[in-house]
Parts: sequence; structure tokens; C-alpha cells
Amino acid sequence: MPVDHLPPRERARLTAARLSYDATRRPLDVPPAGYGVLDESVVLSRTDFERTAHDLLTWQVQGRAGLRVRTSRLPLRTGTVVEMRWGVGPLALRIPCRVVEVLDEPGRAGFTYGTLVGHPEAGEERFLLERLDDGRLRFRITAVSRPATPLARLAGPVGRAAQRWMTHRYLRALDRPEAS
Repeated sequence: MPVDHLPPRERARLTAARLSYDATRRPLDVPPAGYGVLDESVVLSRTDFERTAHDLLTWQVQGRAGLRVRTSRLPLRTGTVVEMRWGVGPLALRIPCRVVEVLDEPGRAGFTYGTLVGHPEAGEERFLLERLDDGRLRFRITAVSRPATPLARLAGPVGRAAQRWMTHRYLRALDRPEAS
């Protein structure tokens, strides 16, 4: 799915929104009690680091995984806001986030977003691309989160299974060098 820009009013609303967790204590650094940890990685068949990193930093992973993506900025940087949607019509799940960290180093690229109020989960998710010593590329996703809405809490283990399912979709999505 293509990535679109947020309309000005939505961009302003999301920029003003607060994170849905205590941002003074970064969950990825030390997961607080009650937060689940998910850490998955895959070695990609792609070998072009620059093009793959570009795809990662322009929300192609989320779009190719089936989410509708609207963002304040392409490519992303710290402070970029995004609203992703999964599902159809008024029943679509709204997934608002803010980029809290960007990594852009030789052989390593990625970002971490924090959930905004309204996201079904509270926490952070990191997307990291690394060039291995043998030239292959590894894509790793780490999420530390807890249910934030009544529906997410009610979902319990089904919600965690859905998060793992989506993470696997993300991991496969970066391995498809489609036109961006």
C-alpha cells in the first residue's frame, strides 16, 4: 500500500498528542513490570543496504505488511508522527505513533517509535537493519509493550498472537524490493 502524507490538521493533532507510556523511562532500555517483550529477526535475501534502509525509513515495511500509512514526513526522522490503520472503514484499528529515535550509521539503520494515546498498546517498537560481516542484511524488530485500551486488555493472549503475526509480516515485507 502506498504511504501518504497526513493532512495538516491530523499532523497537528498527532504532534500534540502525548506518548501513552512514561517517556522518561524508555521501555526498550529496561522493560517495566507488566510489559511484554517481543524480539524477532530474519536474514534478508536482499543485499543492497542503502536501498533497503531507504525502504525501512520511508514506512515501506508497514505499507507492504498491509497497513494504511499516513505520516508527517518522508523519510522519517525523530519527532515524525504516523497514523497507521488496519482493517476496513470505521472498524479499522487506529495505530498512532511518534518516532522517538533514529539510527543512521554505516552498516546500521533503523528507528524506534513510541505509541501515542489511542494506540491499542503502550510502549515502543524498534526496527533495525544491520549489515553483517559477511555482507548479508539482518532485520530485527524489538517491541516492549502492554495493552493500553480495554479492547486490547480483553484480547489477552489473542492480542499478543496478533502482535507476533504482524511482526512476522513486517519481517517478510522488507525482503520485497518493490518500487517505493
